[in-house]
Amino acid sequence: MSQLLSYSLLAAQLLLGLAIGCGAFRILAGPRAQDRVLGFDTVSVNAMLLLLTFGIRSGEALYFEAALAVALFGFVGTVAFAKFLLRGEVIE
Repeated sequence: MSQLLSYSLLAAQLLLGLAIGCGAFRILAGPRAQDRVLGFDTVSVNAMLLLLTFGIRSGEALYFEAALAVALFGFVGTVAFAKFLLRGEVIE
């Protein structure tokens, strides 16, 4: 792995960690439920991207599979929360 790629991945991981922290703050301190759903979606996307950067850095396929699972569960969770806020129930 080249030196530039190594430094770029490190910078990306640090910034993604900061973004996850900002999303967690929005989940905890969001004044409305919609802000909390948006924070959850932000955290799930950033966690998926962080797993991808770990996978690129280590070269192991397990990180890519875990990122796929996090993306899937994050999307389903966001849709379920949004539907609950819109209608008051998830399953009709």
